[in-house]
Amino acid sequence: MPDRQLALEALSAIVGVPVKSVKEFRRSNPGQKEPFALCPQDVVDVLVGRSLMDYLPEVICQLELLSAGEASTEAKALRQEIFVDEEEFFDPQYDYDYTHKKKGAKVLKRGGEAYKRPWGWMRFAVKVSGKYKDGERWLQKGAHAWPVSYHGTSIEAAKGVIKIHYRPGAGQVYGRGIYSTPNLDIASSYSKIFTSRTTQKTYKVILQNRINPTNRIMCNEKDYWLVPIPKGTSAEKEKETVENSIRPYGLLLQEVQCTNPQQKN
Repeated sequence: MPDRQLALEALSAIVGVPVKSVKEFRRSNPGQKEPFALCPQDVVDVLVGRSLMDYLPEVICQLELLSAGEASTEAKALRQEIFVDEEEFFDPQYDYDYTHKKKGAKVLKRGGEAYKRPWGWMRFAVKVSGKYKDGERWLQKGAHAWPVSYHGTSIEAAKGVIKIHYRPGAGQVYGRGIYSTPNLDIASSYSKIFTSRTTQKTYKVILQNRINPTNRIMCNEKDYWLVPIPKGTSAEKEKETVENSIRPYGLLLQEVQCTNPQQKN
């Protein structure tokens, strides 16, 4: 698997601000108070915050308030960067490179629903073991597990994608919430594209998640799923809803040949 720095660059692309290592911060700033570090679930919260509120510093501040009981001075200021503790964020024993693997013909199931492995992508696993109060049955393969979904929407395009592709049918109300899809090709078409300073190559990046089937709405087309978050929901309730509905367990990267310089980060 490639350098862990590549995974940090991918996170930076998907959340829209530089993501840095707490380990590097310790090395460069001995004796200083460590910055607040995001966990994998927080990344989804940030994506929700960006698509619903368009204001990342407010989301980070809310995360600190909910995690530590009070906001630090740094959280109250306009955030230009965020941090992760690599030892707590990534789970390399479950990394897997599907880039050159031959596609299997067998239809797999997760939570009783069809699942296609991310052939052609490399996965950086994120650490979820022991992170949720309800155990890990949601991550297993049986009927009680949660189905797999992918989130590939670039933050800047989130509202436009929702307006174009998730229009309500007669008597249906869609709109506010976090969208994902079980279709990897669809997620790929809305993925963030960035050029790595580490490898000098260009990649697409998406999140691989499990989604709670009882909390999702299937939109007009079955390949579009919505976890609704009503307008006016408090920050605490919003975080709780997202955590109980959609959980990331992999960061997927795919090398691409970028012909449009404007697509690069």
